[in-house]
Amino acid sequence: MGPPQPYTIGVIETLRSHVLGEERVLNIHLPPGYGTDTTQRYPLIVLLDGSADEDFLHVVGGLQFASYPWINWMPPSILVGIANVDRKRDLTFPTTIAADKEKFPTTGGSAAFMAFLEREVLPFLQREYRIGNDRTLIGQSLGGLFATELLFRKPYLFGHYLIVSPSLWWDGGSLLQLNHDVLMAPDIGVATVHITVGDEGRGMVGPAEQLAALLRKESQARIELQRIHGLDHANILHRAVMDYFQWRGQERAK
Repeated sequence: MGPPQPYTIGVIETLRSHVLGEERVLNIHLPPGYGTDTTQRYPLIVLLDGSADEDFLHVVGGLQFASYPWINWMPPSILVGIANVDRKRDLTFPTTIAADKEKFPTTGGSAAFMAFLEREVLPFLQREYRIGNDRTLIGQSLGGLFATELLFRKPYLFGHYLIVSPSLWWDGGSLLQLNHDVLMAPDIGVATVHITVGDEGRGMVGPAEQLAALLRKESQARIELQRIHGLDHANILHRAVMDYFQWRGQERAK
């Protein structure tokens, strides 16, 4: 019997971000067969809060299950988790609420994080990995707030959005008042937006419902609003991701 060998589920890339002025870690899971098939391109899933001790591991497991041939909810995909440095800074836009400024003094950096994603992360992945045209963004809580802001400001970066328990209360709910004209463009490329919220109170559920209604009115995309009873802000993500993968499989089968 030989010595124990490490069991790995991916690779770690460290980017020096000129936009953010710091090094950032990408945790990357490659689909089975990626190293032997040198021509196939794969869908990309970008996961916010993607540190190894956050959501990366269990989303990788969910994707592995969902892409088994006998399940076939999702095609084999490249999953990239963006590890956090200061999530309150990166995932929020500036707030006018004094109490939030005092409680979260580093907030307000979402514009820079968007630029990092658009100008550094996605080009790097396109250059170094066999990424196809199918791109999905997953974000929960402040990550859901950021995913919604990105959907409003730069929707063309991803074709699919999973927005879980979005913190749309931020800055008094001002994001829902943002100009949404860009969503009306028929060639914007957004195919699906799936919004999930649990038993989290009207301050979370109401804005999620407003977001779904707004998107159904203004977007050409397929919009889904899911309410999961019995789960809350702390424990909803795993179920939301698996339900989303199943929903994507149903959409693909149509």
